[in-house]
Amino acid sequence: MMTNERYSAVPSTDKEVDIINIKGIEEIGYVQQDSILLNCLTPEETAQCRHGLYFQDGERRVDYVLTYQVKKPSSSRARRHSSRFTDNALTRSLRRTRPQARSAKPDPEPGPQETSADHHEDDKRFRREEFEGNLREMGLELEKDEDGKTPGVGFVKIHAPWNVLCREAEFMKLKMPTRKVYEVKQSSSVMEKINTFISKVTDPLHPNVEENRIENVKHLSHPFSREKQHLFDLSDRDSFFDSKTRSSIVFEVLKRTKCTKSKFSMGITSLLGSGAYLAAYPLHDGDIDGENVEPNDRKLLYEEWASYSVFYKYQPVGLIRKYFGEKIGLYFAWLGVYTQMLIPASLVGVFVFLYGCVTVDDDIPSMEICDSRRNITMCPLCDRVCSYWTLNSACGTARASHLFDNPATVFFSIFMALWAAFFMEHWKRRQMRLNYEWDLTGFEEEEDHPRAEYEFRVMQKSLKKEHKAQKRPTGESSVKKWKQTVHSVMRGQKMSEKEKLTCRDRCPAYMTNIVMMLLMIGVTFAIVFGVILYRISTKAALHMSSNPTTRSNVRLTVKTTAAIINLVVILILDEVYGAVARWLTALEVPKTDKSFEERLIFKTFILKFVNAFTPIIYIAFFRGRLVGRPGSYLYVFESYRMEECAHGGCLMELCIQLSITMLGKQLIQNNLFEIGIPKLKKLIRYIKSKRSAFQEEEREKKLQRYETDFFLEPFAGLTPEYMEMIIQFGFVTLFVASFPLAPLFALLNNIIEIRLDAKKFVAELRRPVAARAKDIGIWYNILRGVAKIAVIVNAFVISFTSDFIPRLVYQYMFSPDGSMHGFVNHTLSYFNVSHFQNGTAPLEPEILGFSVDICRYKDYREPPWSPTPYEVSKQFWAVLAARLAFVIVFQNVVMLMSDVVDWIIPDIPKDISVQIHKEKILMMDLFMKEEQGKLQVLDNLTVDGEKENSSAHSPQLRPRAVSHTQSNSF
Repeated sequence: MMTNERYSAVPSTDKEVDIINIKGIEEIGYVQQDSILLNCLTPEETAQCRHGLYFQDGERRVDYVLTYQVKKPSSSRARRHSSRFTDNALTRSLRRTRPQARSAKPDPEPGPQETSADHHEDDKRFRREEFEGNLREMGLELEKDEDGKTPGVGFVKIHAPWNVLCREAEFMKLKMPTRKVYEVKQSSSVMEKINTFISKVTDPLHPNVEENRIENVKHLSHPFSREKQHLFDLSDRDSFFDSKTRSSIVFEVLKRTKCTKSKFSMGITSLLGSGAYLAAYPLHDGDIDGENVEPNDRKLLYEEWASYSVFYKYQPVGLIRKYFGEKIGLYFAWLGVYTQMLIPASLVGVFVFLYGCVTVDDDIPSMEICDSRRNITMCPLCDRVCSYWTLNSACGTARASHLFDNPATVFFSIFMALWAAFFMEHWKRRQMRLNYEWDLTGFEEEEDHPRAEYEFRVMQKSLKKEHKAQKRPTGESSVKKWKQTVHSVMRGQKMSEKEKLTCRDRCPAYMTNIVMMLLMIGVTFAIVFGVILYRISTKAALHMSSNPTTRSNVRLTVKTTAAIINLVVILILDEVYGAVARWLTALEVPKTDKSFEERLIFKTFILKFVNAFTPIIYIAFFRGRLVGRPGSYLYVFESYRMEECAHGGCLMELCIQLSITMLGKQLIQNNLFEIGIPKLKKLIRYIKSKRSAFQEEEREKKLQRYETDFFLEPFAGLTPEYMEMIIQFGFVTLFVASFPLAPLFALLNNIIEIRLDAKKFVAELRRPVAARAKDIGIWYNILRGVAKIAVIVNAFVISFTSDFIPRLVYQYMFSPDGSMHGFVNHTLSYFNVSHFQNGTAPLEPEILGFSVDICRYKDYREPPWSPTPYEVSKQFWAVLAARLAFVIVFQNVVMLMSDVVDWIIPDIPKDISVQIHKEKILMMDLFMKEEQGKLQVLDNLTVDGEKENSSAHSPQLRPRAVSHTQSNSF
């Protein structure tokens, strides 16, 4: 009958079936639809498909997997249990002859033996059957597996045949390499020699992958077209579309395919949201470890990228893009450029810190503070329980402050502003080079398909209109409008396609967003205020201690504990704000995934930025400036006196807060959470799956590839990855004047972060669907915004937080000899202790061993014997004017220099622009030659046709031609 023929499978209309491919059928007399199980695979094919990467025939690769919940059928439904069978040309013809009344029947009502849960499961099954039938009509091939080792989970394996791949590649305008190759030349021989030398020197730093080999030729790429298949190298069709491209094509078909069982169209996202399917994901290429693991891209990525032993090597960005797609490839390329640019910033920051260490013994203000011969009595730091203290007790704080508050700090702030500009320009050039190498030039993003939530809201809106339409109104115009509404409703899913959500529909969500955002920001301010009260009350309590050691370390204890509390609160609120931002974005019901992502990024960034930097901004710009003066302090709740900075300034406290917050977020949130949470979720899913009544020997069997990937953590997008790096970029640039070692700690963190993210993507997460992108999107604008704000913030930090400006003003305006001698005394004002308010004087006024009549405090005010006692002095106005002038000059000069850097460095490298232009010319030549070839063929056909016509109408040539033919035949 038929031998060695392979048949594609099409499902029956009344049975839930498993599809297998059959080889080696010797003879088929008839096909029994209830149960057919023919599987004649060779041992090699069985070994190949055992890993779950192929269909049962061992040849068709699994491009995508859908999973759904499988429940054991009840006794009343046992007869409807599906069987595994093969559908070929004969079975399809039999199915066509069967009556289709069953499929046309409405969903059965739940009987007395059938619960509402069973009916709900039946509804999901009917939706799956229709959706899968539509997928087959789109040309995809499906195969089911409900008898795997994962209890309660069924798998639908999807394979895209060649004709579907070609069709969708043309629809998606995928650029594919053609047969035409051309030579890639350097801009000059000198540059070529330099690049060759650099390549040889850095050869040990390159990963051992083929993508990093420097090639002098490149394939000319062109959007794929079925009419121009001869332009492409199709000698090996299996490898022409790689696994990343195949999965993205299948995902595009899944998004476009609809299910209309519920009268309103539902795509794959809606089916996932309603629970008809549990998950949808492409497969990883194979295993990453084991004895008999075959070589694959995933294993290569794990060895050359995700391993901590190769931390010193460059990233295989080309292989990352090949496996995960352009969007993820661009993220890791950006992260690599950012990490490389941190190297010079770290070196300069270490130099600034070392400069402070070397010059600390030569700093005159620190020496004056530490001089025990200067018996300067300071006013109490708090009411009653705090007493007078000598200035030399702040020696340690003053010396430590000089490490971060020195003339080199200004230079470092200017350097970091220019560094940010260079980084942005370098990334733009790198991005353009990647666009050229990855054939993304000219790529334009198309509008995404509507999200499931948007379709559901539109469906609800349509149902409300349908409910209104059922009530027939009176009046001629109203009846006419009512008829139009009914007509639209009767067209089913077309109603939902025409409907859309307006601003009026979203108005409650927008109002909720505004109120909740303000509320969350208010919560952050309230927590910062609570930490302030903690510092004030703890300081007063520790000063009351009888232990002299505790009383001497009050400042350090309060600073450290408050910074740790701030860190813990920031970590907790980060998770809360992330969930709140996602909830608020979901309330708005954005139409597309791109719109949802951009709105989510904006809200998350605002909340997390405020959460991370509000405590730092308070210490930098507000602490110590809302205190008042002795005898007239500013109180909170009439009992808590506002805290003031140490004599060395608030810069040291700012450094402590910044370092603890930055290091804590990187170590705990970015590293421990990223390692622990995915592993914990994977363990929970694995434990739940093993609670079923499996035999022990069944548990020990190896899972298929699609089952193994099911237990991996779903890919949640790149927003968390970008967000933590943007916040880190803020720590590196915004307050770098107070913490020059921030770039160094960021560099060390990123070296670990790259390998940590790589291991997570390769081993811990399901393989994401490859997404095309030509840039990093909204994140670039956020980076530019942070870089611009950093210039202003550092200008204010240098002017108002550090003592750089007061020292300059004293040295050039008030110093008798032009030196810094006498600066400390110049910054201290006098206070008569008899002017204390009632109940605020120290309980132990003679703790220093002598009676105090005059104490000093840090401020620019007139002495008590002045005609205007305790009023601000002229020195205060001089310093304030200098501070404001420095802010204006620093901001404008640095921004001007950044703009000059932006103007000088071109966005597109010269060699790339030359190659892009060369590609256009070569493409035009290729099509012109093809067009000329077509015209020549048409001309030849025309000439041949004219000759045939002339010979047919010539009476003299016809007999001669016939006789010649006859003679040859004999």
